[in-house]
Amino acid sequence: MDGQRHRWRCADDLRAGDQGDAGRSILGVEAFTRRLWSEQNRHEGDRLRLFRAVHKAVPGRTVLYPGSFVDIAASAVYPSVTYVDIDKRAPRFFADTGGITEIIAEMGGNRDHVVEFIHADYRDDIDVETESFDLLLSLYAGFVSEHCTQYLKAGGTLLVGPSHGDAAMASIDPRYQLSGVVTSRSGNYKVSTDRLDTYLVPKRPIALTPALLHERGRGIAYTKSPFAYLFTKVAAS
Repeated sequence: MDGQRHRWRCADDLRAGDQGDAGRSILGVEAFTRRLWSEQNRHEGDRLRLFRAVHKAVPGRTVLYPGSFVDIAASAVYPSVTYVDIDKRAPRFFADTGGITEIIAEMGGNRDHVVEFIHADYRDDIDVETESFDLLLSLYAGFVSEHCTQYLKAGGTLLVGPSHGDAAMASIDPRYQLSGVVTSRSGNYKVSTDRLDTYLVPKRPIALTPALLHERGRGIAYTKSPFAYLFTKVAAS
């Protein structure tokens, strides 16, 4: 059901004891959960390396992840993550709190993490407090910045990939200023703030507008192609 929410602190599962109903370990990962996580994590550890590199540059505590599917790697790095996705399988995945706790621990995350899942379309009102998150993630999920910037704190950071046009959308949004790029080499990620004026330069002259980006539904060809961009929110929504 749209709007369904799950929220828990991972450490609560540990305090509950070691055994659940019929002797099932509450930290045992359900087969469904493991299978869906394997689908998400098919490039094993890739997102974890990305989030670790970003966290080194942007060490905030609270993260909003619209269009997350089941990418819980963020919770192995950041203390409090709110996931939003419309996929019908996601509520069952996030309901396996013990299993998710174990997967996060397998990635080296601290078990004392807050995880929240909202089963909804992020383009609708997702009923979270405005300007309450340190980091907003936009990875292969459409125009997240257009619909969710209101939830990001002034001074907070948007991590956005170049696909689907959202990086281009952020580049023309007066609320944002480019503050870094994420480069990838041999599966390793690095955040750079050098020569930012040489990024977001279109290969061909183009007058970017929100309407044009919606019509295209894809990214812009730039002279430089980092893996992702970091934008700082410089003005309130």
